[in-house]
Amino acid sequence: MDRRPGMSARLKLTLSYAGFLMLAGGLLLAAMGVVLLRKGWLQTNAEGAWTATPGTDFVQGFAPMAGVVLAFLLLFGLLGGWFLAGRMLAPLHRITEATRTATTGSLSHRIRLEGRRDEFRELADAFDGMLERLEAHVAEQRRFAANASHELRTPLAISKTLLDVARADPHCDTAEVIGRLHAVNTRAIDLTEALLLLSRAEQRSFVREGRREEADLSLLAEEAAETLLPLAEEHGVTVETDGEIALVPGSPALLLQLTVNLVQNAIVHNLPDGGTVRVRTEVRPRTALLTVENTGQQLSPGLVPQLTEPFRRGTERVRGDHGGVGLGLAIVQTITRVHDGTLTLAAREDGGLRVTVELPTT
Repeated sequence: MDRRPGMSARLKLTLSYAGFLMLAGGLLLAAMGVVLLRKGWLQTNAEGAWTATPGTDFVQGFAPMAGVVLAFLLLFGLLGGWFLAGRMLAPLHRITEATRTATTGSLSHRIRLEGRRDEFRELADAFDGMLERLEAHVAEQRRFAANASHELRTPLAISKTLLDVARADPHCDTAEVIGRLHAVNTRAIDLTEALLLLSRAEQRSFVREGRREEADLSLLAEEAAETLLPLAEEHGVTVETDGEIALVPGSPALLLQLTVNLVQNAIVHNLPDGGTVRVRTEVRPRTALLTVENTGQQLSPGLVPQLTEPFRRGTERVRGDHGGVGLGLAIVQTITRVHDGTLTLAAREDGGLRVTVELPTT
């Protein structure tokens, strides 16, 4: 916003301090004059001029001394006010410099204002917290962009290789090339749609003013289990659903996508045969829980927090043989966040993973 130049805050505070000191001095001198009048030490003559009564010669010098006192108070107020204003506004200058540094793209700088808590230190701490979150978000976005570029480039490079081979060999098996191109293209489409879903969820495009949608997590769990039943049968996994009606505000479509991703992830990352997936819903005071846990291999505690990073799959970042695009839990985390919920991942003692989504009910 373009604003006209004005006085600095320090000058305003200085003038305010000096003006207040002058006002206090004037009131003090006026009070002294009232006392002198009530004591009879001052009176007016026929011309209306103030004169001192006999025996009170010291009053003759009252007016000049009052002027000297006011001049001293003005000078003292200006100098003292300037010094005090500078001391008080010093933290604000540090916050301003940190802001200017942040605008250049450097987010690692912190104010770290010393001293006990007051308004300026609360502002500095809030600004440091904002910079920390912003730095982490920017780093996450950079990693995501690099990983997404790599994942998108891979199917394109494979397609180019297949086409180059087919063009160089006129006797190649065309059906095989088309089949492999179809699989690679399908993977690229799935990845692109997942990226678009992430973007739409981040924008909270499902939030509409004046309209409040609700979704029942128990129904979404049953729908996800039914939809993924063929995949579960293919992997030899049994899916069990249980729980109570759990109504939460939000987008039914996004919450269904969240549930499908969790169940699909639990089916794919399971035992080779005879695995189990359990989906439960639970209602607590002011929150509702959706828990999906599966059997599977042992997971190290250090690995579990990294599973929500884009393109992480179990012990490897890149693809396996289960056909995912590596954004399942990343999408779950995003949908949970835009619904003001919390996502908790924990490794099971017997192997496998337990994922809990807690969403507000109001």
